[in-house]
Amino acid sequence: MRNSVTGGILSALFVLLTTSSGHAQNERLSFGKSVSLDKAIFSTKEKEQPLIWINVNTDRDTWHVEKDILVCSGKPIGVMRSEKQYENFIMHVEWKHLEAGGNSGTFVWSSANPPADSRLPDGVEVQMLELDWIRLNTRDGVVPPEAYVHGELFGVGGVTTVPDNPRGNRSKSIENRCKGRGEWNTYDVVCVDGVIKLSVNGKFVNGIAGASQKKGYICLESEGAPIHFRNLRIIELPAGTTSDEQSAPLLK
Repeated sequence: MRNSVTGGILSALFVLLTTSSGHAQNERLSFGKSVSLDKAIFSTKEKEQPLIWINVNTDRDTWHVEKDILVCSGKPIGVMRSEKQYENFIMHVEWKHLEAGGNSGTFVWSSANPPADSRLPDGVEVQMLELDWIRLNTRDGVVPPEAYVHGELFGVGGVTTVPDNPRGNRSKSIENRCKGRGEWNTYDVVCVDGVIKLSVNGKFVNGIAGASQKKGYICLESEGAPIHFRNLRIIELPAGTTSDEQSAPLLK
């Protein structure tokens, strides 16, 4: 009897510890759809597949789905990742910030494995900043470039790129098209063989080439402010000639 009671206490303690952990590793969430190229072009009868996302280093309540909207609290800073890796694809996503100067984004071709000294992983970041960010981050009269908040693209975590519209190592949009807080923005992100082209609200305005890592996970970012996402669709395109050195390691 004593052994069974002790076992029950230990089991309950284990459940308590694993369910109250600050970071909900391996928790899964369904949001968005993946479609084949044939389905997208020819409207074949195959079904769209749900996209499964895995929490990497955020809290249990950082992400949740309300009807067709993915709600991110923005806290703590971190990401959740796609269940599978992607190489060549088109991603459609709509997003809106709720706070002035809100910060977020999505990482493509990522290892989805932040190093010990960072909350964020490697990859190519597709920036999603609220328009007031530049006003709130003006220092000593120096105003950040307005194009920075309209879909900047840049490699992070050791991933290098060649910017179409250089701002140092980053690429800034050539036309300012994002809308402010409370309004939905549409990004269409075309990723093919180390090249990314970004359309903001219906017009291509930015791009990078020569990404040193061109196959990996897609990550959605929590970075301090609430953000909503909707209508996320990924169209997978034919594979290229990506080597192992140009691919992120597979995660279990």
